[in-house]
Amino acid sequence: MDFATFADHAATIEAEPANLETVAHVRSLLEAAGPDLEVVARFVQGRVFPAWDARKLDIGPRTCYEAIARAAGTNVGPDDVETAVAEVGEIGAVAASYEFGGQRGLGAFGGGGGSGGGQDELTVATVSDTLTELAETDGSGSHDAKVDLLFSLFNRCATDEARYLARLVLSEMRIGVGEGTVRDATAEAFDVPADRVERALQVSNDYGHVTVVARDEGLEGLDALTLEVGRPVQAMLAQAGSVTDALEAWDEAAVEWKYDGARVQLHYAPDGVETTGASDGNSGDERPTTRVFSRNMEDVTDALPEVVEFAEAALEVPTILDGEVVAVDDDGDPLPFQEVLRRFRRKHDVAKAREDVAVRPVFFDCLHADGEDLLDVPLTDRHDRLEAVLSSEDDPKTETGASEAPNDAAETGATVTTGDETPEGLSLLWLTDDPDEIESIDADALESGHEGIMLKDPDSTYSPGRRGKRWLKRKPDVETLDCVVTGAEWGEGRRGTFLGTFLLSVRATDTSGDGAFETIGKVATGITDETLAELTERLEPYVRAEDGKDVDLEPAVVFEVGYEEIQTSPTYSSGYALRFPRFLGIREDKTPSEADSLERVERLRSP
Repeated sequence: MDFATFADHAATIEAEPANLETVAHVRSLLEAAGPDLEVVARFVQGRVFPAWDARKLDIGPRTCYEAIARAAGTNVGPDDVETAVAEVGEIGAVAASYEFGGQRGLGAFGGGGGSGGGQDELTVATVSDTLTELAETDGSGSHDAKVDLLFSLFNRCATDEARYLARLVLSEMRIGVGEGTVRDATAEAFDVPADRVERALQVSNDYGHVTVVARDEGLEGLDALTLEVGRPVQAMLAQAGSVTDALEAWDEAAVEWKYDGARVQLHYAPDGVETTGASDGNSGDERPTTRVFSRNMEDVTDALPEVVEFAEAALEVPTILDGEVVAVDDDGDPLPFQEVLRRFRRKHDVAKAREDVAVRPVFFDCLHADGEDLLDVPLTDRHDRLEAVLSSEDDPKTETGASEAPNDAAETGATVTTGDETPEGLSLLWLTDDPDEIESIDADALESGHEGIMLKDPDSTYSPGRRGKRWLKRKPDVETLDCVVTGAEWGEGRRGTFLGTFLLSVRATDTSGDGAFETIGKVATGITDETLAELTERLEPYVRAEDGKDVDLEPAVVFEVGYEEIQTSPTYSSGYALRFPRFLGIREDKTPSEADSLERVERLRSP
């Protein structure tokens, strides 16, 4: 498919506000994609690689500005592009405003031909191959090489091609197409049930692959897709709820401690594993025996050697486990969540980091064991399998720490779904319909230094990437919001070299996949000078434009923010404002697409 054809479809989709018509337009695009279907299904969502793939473009706005300026000609510089973006508000419109080689039909700027000058047409395959090469470019001279690669694409673009290429490069497609749209369009285009398409996505985590299977193999092919050890899937999520909510919905509740840790997914295969698409791009390459993935499906194996050692000591069969890693002190007591994140960020001197902050894994779910997918198995049965895979003759039984039963467990009367000895790394699960017993378990969790409890439907199946009422995190006394930082202001006085006030935004809708955000407030409270310096260094690569003290930021970093209440306000685009917002930390485990939504804000504000 020519990239111009893709761009034409994207323009049509963007111009259509009605969801049903959007699905029809995406269906038309998928049907026309031919051999490029796998790539097109990702591109239309603003993705270059599958969600589970470790490769990232990692292109900052400035790099894109340099490539656009070079393709636009000698009278345009990167600063001109940046200024235009600040005025217009988005990169696509700015890129579309220039005449590149593809429109002028000139070869003077090198790097390939253009759509309008009798030179080779820019194709979807060429864009995909070039962006893949860009993602794999690293080391000395990589910045210039990346600019060259982007220039070679922009120089062949006409107006709409440039618009959607620029957005794709910066992951800002903004045409209103999310996973649900592509799911429904795939179902209609290839005559398969939408729920089976969604199921296939849950186990494969790659809409590109799923659309090809739906077209070429139909329902039988979709149903044959399974989890693969070595390829992460999205984590099942919980929503806030109360003990009353749980006991009114279910005959009894499954109760777990809620750990103050970071979510991980552990993949273990004793003989290594081959995947249908390795994250290094070499399909079929053998992967290492043990891999650890973050909630965002980032490979963090090298940063967490304790988890690798645990897996290789405790597990004997191919396994996929869901759990958390908790930072612990010398006595095995839990440390704050921020200490865990120090380990996640560490890419060098891991041994030194391990000496400073030790971590311990604790697992609460088993998604796959010894060749069997367990997503459709009830929670209590999955927990039994979890205990089984963590138990072996040589398995050390825990005596203290994360898997230890609470002090009053024997007194609560609740059914504990483990044997007399708890395998190391196993999160206990209690079954009860008594609110007092649940309160006792909660008190023990808090006394042990954890966040509280999770309440789950004992019969719940595992739905990757879905948030629902079958898993509840007990409502905290004070709510927090996970907000995307979309702007900032330079400080004053001794803080003049730091970004000191941060503009907070939430996702426009629960289901938006197009990078739309609405502002909800500013935060400057609760941040030390040391933290301001770290935040400034962290955010500077995402600066899109500056106007005096005001800074426009690419949505990339998520803050956890506490607040006193949510008020209506015309000041911010969401229509709401946070009263007395306070910075609590960076959510390293969340991307902007996982930040809280405007719909959640409205739910929190409603009694």
